[in-house]
Amino acid sequence: MNIKSRIRVFTFIVISSVTNPVLSEDSTDGIIHIKSANSVTVTINKLENILIKKGMTIFKRIDHTAGAKKVDLQLRPTELLIFGNPKVGTPLMLCSQTSALDLPQKALSYEDESGQVWLAYNDPVFMAKRHNTKGCDAAIQKVTNA
Repeated sequence: MNIKSRIRVFTFIVISSVTNPVLSEDSTDGIIHIKSANSVTVTINKLENILIKKGMTIFKRIDHTAGAKKVDLQLRPTELLIFGNPKVGTPLMLCSQTSALDLPQKALSYEDESGQVWLAYNDPVFMAKRHNTKGCDAAIQKVTNA
């Protein structure tokens, strides 16, 4: 299995422990969408707990719905979790500094117009291509093993 496949499998394993995954077929935009059987808040809570157990740093949790409410706008439940580990992210940035645009990593849980909750995150394979990380297999392997 090549590095890009391993990254995708690792990410899927972490996310599947939070959701009952059903991958969206449309990931041409570099975003992977996974259905969640839980509410937005429960989905993010579960992901946060798993990431903490894996030694990840939670940098920020943003409740976009609460932010919208403060300016008298309505937004369906939408929460963003920003997380990472400098031991993993820094080597990627050393390979390609522009990867810092996508780091730390982010996961978004949101409720769509039909009431379905989703967990969305950047496809690591897409990110590797976007930032031209060729020759950075060791750094990408660290992401896989994180």
